[in-house]
Amino acid sequence: MGTGMSTDIAPNSALVVVDVQQGFEEERFWGPRNNPSADENIAALIAAWQETGRPVVFVRHDSSKPESPLRPGYTGNDFKGYVEERRGLGGGPELLVTKTVNSAFYGSPDLDAWFKEAGVQQFVVVGIQTNMCVETTARMGGNLGYEVLLPLDATHTFDLAGPFGWHRSADELARATAVSLHGGGFANVVTTAGLLAACR
Repeated sequence: MGTGMSTDIAPNSALVVVDVQQGFEEERFWGPRNNPSADENIAALIAAWQETGRPVVFVRHDSSKPESPLRPGYTGNDFKGYVEERRGLGGGPELLVTKTVNSAFYGSPDLDAWFKEAGVQQFVVVGIQTNMCVETTARMGGNLGYEVLLPLDATHTFDLAGPFGWHRSADELARATAVSLHGGGFANVVTTAGLLAACR
């Protein structure tokens, strides 16, 4: 995967950090994950966005399922340490969005309204899981007319069983997400290194 970036990073490009929560560390619940370097890449992007004074949105999933490691009131609901430590350190505006569904655009407060008020037209989406909340947020962003950038290596997901006895590995699912979003025109799939070079 090359690090070539043709996309300019707008001065007010927002970074949307989706569901980087402690509950996703519970492999017994989720199954095997991919991309062990995701957390390091997410951390680097948060730092770069904060240091350049760009807006950062922290999204937290408050699961309504009583067995979910992401349920409110359980430690798994909390952000991972490296995310929690960065909150409030940015030179630019920061927002906390909580949600109970896959899209960060169906959360509270209203992300689309916040973006429009701030004049944000481009955002980068990172986090967990690649093919679930990250993909859904990217698709909705594309539908709402935003320019969406997805650094695939700053996301991860888990193996998953589907219909007809089908089973796909986390890597296969991540690639399918990348092909659907990029090939379908919902988002530009890029790399962390490319974004870091472009934003500085």
